[in-house]
Amino acid sequence: MSPSQFVVRRHTVSSKIAIAIAVLLLLAIPTMPFWATGGQIRLVVELSCLIAIAQMWNLLAGYGGMVSVGQQAFIGAGGYSLFALSAFAGFNPFWSVPLAMVLPALLAAPSYLLLRKLDGPYFAIGTWVLAETFRLVTGNLDVVNAGSGMTLRAMSQFSAHERAVGLTILCSLLLLATIGGTFLMLRSRLGLALTAMRDDPVSAASQGVNVGRMRFWIFVIAAMGTGLAGAIYYMVQLRISPGSGFDPYWSSICIFIVMVGGIGRLEGPIIGALIYFFATRLFGEYGATYLIVLGILTLFVALFAPGGLWSLISKVRDWPWFPVGHTLERRGGTEEARG
Repeated sequence: MSPSQFVVRRHTVSSKIAIAIAVLLLLAIPTMPFWATGGQIRLVVELSCLIAIAQMWNLLAGYGGMVSVGQQAFIGAGGYSLFALSAFAGFNPFWSVPLAMVLPALLAAPSYLLLRKLDGPYFAIGTWVLAETFRLVTGNLDVVNAGSGMTLRAMSQFSAHERAVGLTILCSLLLLATIGGTFLMLRSRLGLALTAMRDDPVSAASQGVNVGRMRFWIFVIAAMGTGLAGAIYYMVQLRISPGSGFDPYWSSICIFIVMVGGIGRLEGPIIGALIYFFATRLFGEYGATYLIVLGILTLFVALFAPGGLWSLISKVRDWPWFPVGHTLERRGGTEEARG
């Protein structure tokens, strides 16, 4: 066969449709204050934060090979940064949101240096220990009202409409940064190195990939994205405390969403977040029974569909939303291989 009979494509028909829909949704979210209720806006903000946090955990575990059960450390750090900047520096809360990524990054850098020698379950336990340490330290700092928490009083200067406009714009930017940024990164040379590192760190290192440096930056980037989502989430709540901001349940949510949706795929956290979000709204009133069902569902997916629900969908219809590889097609449209 002649090479001229084939063409390499990075986008598929399904990805073009998915990206077009994603762009329309990102543009539509900031218009919600003009036609949606306050309750609907709060739900969209919560869903956006869940998708962003899960996407960052997927980047960390699904591509960086670092399973963390301590991401709540950066959710709390991002939230407290926002409240502290507003209360003590007098910053506008909306403009403080991007600055809320600084503290998570500053905490993530030395944290990784402490954890870098650990692997597998030891790394996971180490992240949990650090998160608990941050929670205990915050709970004993009088400057942030210790265990009583903080209230975002600066939001009272804005009308309900102004709050809604600001929050919806921040939601669109959050999704663009976490999903769009990850998508572009994975399609670059950095993404190729990440994939190689995830599949076989030793072989990747032998081919010139600096595994330690890559993992360091992935850890810091994931912390920043998680902190950004935490700041936006607690801006809506108007209150944060060590018990809520550093709650280990955040990590449970991340693991459920990514495991059920599909780890190592950009589509997975979106699918998983939608399932978790609607399941919580429909069955959350059943309390402990509902949580047990979620746990059993996660176990079944891990045993019988390790790639998550997205892998099952892909087996039926291989229609990727955000392809990061290349597709080899015959001229005329017949797909030969995907890589």
